[in-house]
Amino acid sequence: MRRNRWSIVTVKHSAMWILRRCMKTFVSRPLKRWRHHDSRDTIFSLSSGYGKCGVAVIRTSGPSSQQALQQLTKLQTLPPPRQVTLTSIICPTSGELLDRGLVVWFSGPRSFTGEDCCEYHVHGGPAVVSGILQALGHLKTLRPAKPGEFTKRAFQNGKLDLTEVEGLGDLIHAETEVQRRQALRQMSGDLGQLYHRWSNRLIRALAHVEAFIDFSEDDHIEEGVLSAVDEEVEKLQKELEEHLKDNRRGERLRDGVQVVLAGATNAGKSSLLNLISQKPTAIVSSIPGTTRDVLETTLNIGGYPIIMSDTAGLRDSEDPIEQEGVRRAKASYGDPLQGAPTITQTRHRFHLTECLDALRRYDVHRQQDLVLVAEELRIAHRQLGTITGRVGAEEILDIIFSDFCIGK
Repeated sequence: MRRNRWSIVTVKHSAMWILRRCMKTFVSRPLKRWRHHDSRDTIFSLSSGYGKCGVAVIRTSGPSSQQALQQLTKLQTLPPPRQVTLTSIICPTSGELLDRGLVVWFSGPRSFTGEDCCEYHVHGGPAVVSGILQALGHLKTLRPAKPGEFTKRAFQNGKLDLTEVEGLGDLIHAETEVQRRQALRQMSGDLGQLYHRWSNRLIRALAHVEAFIDFSEDDHIEEGVLSAVDEEVEKLQKELEEHLKDNRRGERLRDGVQVVLAGATNAGKSSLLNLISQKPTAIVSSIPGTTRDVLETTLNIGGYPIIMSDTAGLRDSEDPIEQEGVRRAKASYGDPLQGAPTITQTRHRFHLTECLDALRRYDVHRQQDLVLVAEELRIAHRQLGTITGRVGAEEILDIIFSDFCIGK
């Protein structure tokens, strides 16, 4: 009888080992391959805007940044990290003086990308910028950066998660005060921290379920462990549901609130639009039906981005062109939650919904099969990890052995 019990446990443990190996194959491997891609390259690019300006910033990142700095400045020793140093910048091939500017050295991992970095703050004339970029390009160990590659390296090296990367992008494109505040809040990690907390709770719940599956027959698991997991999953479900019932406020704020001027012909819609925008956006006349298409203008009202639309007057008309204008006007009064509105990050809402669906399936499988229950928790955790870009398998095993005194 004892031998039969041991055989069953051994088969069960083998199945769990295979499942964990599959998790490592499908979850961890793609992330590791991305993390080490092009890690030996040193990249450079103009980080400030193009065109004539007082100061331009050129940035390098990678293991050859130190070599490039010393070749362009002829400095024998590196400047102190994160301190501004005034120096001559010289072409390494011809020895010609390109400019006299400021350099700032950032030794990894204490830099934006987590790698050795250098910034060259030079005069913003096109000839100066072009000369320094060409000088960097002559160095065999450097190459021009691809769009977004500095930020990508910051993510790969754990300096930013994906939500913070997206917040940085929103900050760069912010046009109003409120958009700036929202982007800064996301870039500071508020959203990512919320998802990380949920993710950690899911990992712990999954670890407890797997421990119960593997070791409950050996009397190493306390009673009530599964009941505690049930309570935690129920709490997470409610929190996710509330999080998704946000009326898409953040998404609307990022893209702008749609305001439609609609009404009868010659009611003054176009005049109101021109008055608010303080420019002749729409043609105004006493002839009914002057506006036949939807005219849009972007406004900043109290720091909030507003997209105001002037539409055709609502009336019966035999003119097919005006009829189309009326149809478009009516299509613009609708509920912004209907149809397919433009939202801030479609993938966030998608993965959160998938996570919630997995937690709901947990309840379905709870009384039937604990292996399926564990898989639903794993799916839920993976969906959250996909949002932030942090997905792993080893951390689950770590919690099993830290929370339970197995092997004592």
